[in-house]
Order: sequence, then C-alpha cells, then structure tokens
Amino acid sequence: MTTSQQPATLSAAQAVADVRSGERVFIGSGAASPDELVTALTARSAELRDVGIFHIFTLGPAPYVAPEHAGSFRHVALFVGPNVRAAVWDGRADVIPVHLHQAPGLFTGPYPLDWAFVQVSPPDRHGWCSMGVSVDVVGEAVRSARHVVAEVNPNMPRTFGRTQIHVSSLHSIVHVDRSIIELESPATNEVSERIGAHVASMVRDGDCLQLGIGATPNACLAALHSHRHLGIHTEALTDGIVALMEAGAVDNSRKEMKRGKTVCSFVMGSRALYDFVDDNPSVEVHGAEYVNDPTRIAKLSNMVAVNGALQVDLTGQVDADSIGVNIFSGFGGQADFIRGSAASPGGRPIIVLPSTAKGGTVSRIVPALAVGSGWSPPAPTCITW
Repeated sequence: MTTSQQPATLSAAQAVADVRSGERVFIGSGAASPDELVTALTARSAELRDVGIFHIFTLGPAPYVAPEHAGSFRHVALFVGPNVRAAVWDGRADVIPVHLHQAPGLFTGPYPLDWAFVQVSPPDRHGWCSMGVSVDVVGEAVRSARHVVAEVNPNMPRTFGRTQIHVSSLHSIVHVDRSIIELESPATNEVSERIGAHVASMVRDGDCLQLGIGATPNACLAALHSHRHLGIHTEALTDGIVALMEAGAVDNSRKEMKRGKTVCSFVMGSRALYDFVDDNPSVEVHGAEYVNDPTRIAKLSNMVAVNGALQVDLTGQVDADSIGVNIFSGFGGQADFIRGSAASPGGRPIIVLPSTAKGGTVSRIVPALAVGSGWSPPAPTCITW
C-alpha cells in the first residue's frame, strides 16, 4: 500500500469479515489488546475452522479459548497469561517455548501471519500512528503480516522509540474510544519489603536496572528511592519505575546506549503511567528483538536484572515457567536478562522469591525441582528470599 492510499474505516464486524479458516491472526499485547476486534472475530466462530491465534500476554479477554470454540480457533501462546492458562492446561491451546528476543522472528520465519489485530493512536498530521504502550512483539507483527487491522483509539498514548506505523500500512481501521486497560499494582507486604531491602543493598548508584511486574518488584523499586543516577533498560515500564524517575533516582545518565532515555518494550499500569509516557521523549518503547537481545543487554555496564521464580533448588536451578508439567507462564524475557546481565561488565542477575507459598505450608526452596518443571541454569549472582 502506498502512502497515497488510505485504509477503509469499518465496524469491527466488517473488519474481521475477510478472515478465513486456517489463517493465522496475531492479537496485540498487554494493555493494548484490540478487544472489539477479538469479540467480533469470536462471534464468527460457527463459520471458521482452525484459525490460529497468536499472542503473548494480554490484559484483555480471550473468548476464543472457550471450549465451545475449540474447533474454530487454536490459540498458540508465546507467553501464557491468566486468560489462556486454563485452555493450555486442558490441551485446548498450544505453547511455543521461545525466548522473548527471538519471538518476533517467528513471524518472519516458521509462522508468517495473515492478520495482525492491534490498537494504535490516531495518526498525526503526517499520517503516523503510534503503537503506544506495547511494541514487544507487536512491531514485527505489523511489519510482517499480510493485513493489519487497527483499532484507532484517542486514549492511546503516543510514545517515542520504534512505535510508529503509517496509516497507509493499515488494511482497515476501526474507531474506538475507550480507556486503556489498567493493571493495579499489587500491594507489598513484610516479606516483599524485606526482599526489596536485600536487593537495594546490592544495587549501586549508576547501575542499570531491569525489573518485572508484581509485589516483590514493586518493593524492590520502592527501596531504591535514595539511589542516584540509575538507568532503566527493561521489558516492563511500571508505575514503580516512574516513581523512581520522578524522585530523581533514575536519570539514565550513565548508560552506554540510549543515554538519558528509559527504555522498555511495553508499558503496563495506571492511567497516570500512561499519561506520563504520552509524548514524553525521555521514554522509548522498542521491540523485544532490541530490548531483550542478550548481546545488547551485555553491552550495558553494571546491568542488574531482578526476576522472580516459582521454585529454586539446592543446585541453583530456577523454575519460573511451570508448576510441574503445567506451564504457568513461559520463558518470557527472564532468561534474556539473566544471561545479558551475567555477561555485563559489573552486572548482577538476581532471582527473588518468598521462601514459602500457601500460607507458609509449602517451601519454594527445594532439594530438586518438581518433575516436569521448566528450569533455567544457575546463572544468578544472588538468590534472595
């Protein structure tokens, strides 16, 4: 499509009407899931067979994995979120184990996409839309899919980085006007706060950080407010990181790459967080092939990667992916950052977890991982609980 051509403006039902049985459909990530397109596609269940649905974690609903749609849609998870976990455990959905920095390459390799359903900002005066809060694997999906259908939402922040897609590249658009999905920050507790204090004691002024989402990462971030000249190169940009930026702890002044910029691959949290990143040149959002590349991470000096786990055993093996044979999440980017930070000059990979689960009745520190557990090699500099 040339820049002189314009996409058709359609209803969600019209926009998904050309999807055919056997085709592959990508669903946009995280807080930018295109929910009206998802609902409209699922409504066509009776007339479709074997449509492949691909995505990583999404905050929106996933009605296509309901048992009654099993013959119509087959979800292929690149990362297993709560909305598809039961379908995976029941055998109604598949999983591709893949490191997140390699996931975008699936769409130009073994799994070419017929459709990409995404959510973007309205175009600017030059015709450029922004993918906003999620670029991760979305960027490569929209660049490689045969057809791109976009929900155009005025509430989507315009972010810097590799987030732009020209309106002429879209097959069709659906105008929506709804709030971007928010993720409430889990409350910290005494255990997570003690872990946060341990982590803060291992972080030095000027270090570059990666942390995830959850009560323990939040506690780690809260414990770093007295630090200075921290940098951020992370998958997830959260409210806790923005609080550090606003407190003056993060200025990205000592990073060798993207100096002065907070770098992430997706943004997930409160409306205040989305307002913060809107039109904010101090934040850049890039694809996982860039942010999660271990060789790039390793070039950042003093890279500290803080990640959680479900279990660790006495040899240092880390299970963050599954509960026995049941896949709980997936590789995601944890291994990318553990390996990258381990190779970073002065880098420190850190695994954090509460030492018990189920009200203190089950130990997460075990002689050997549960049978069937996914595991990572013992790369961490420190395991703290």
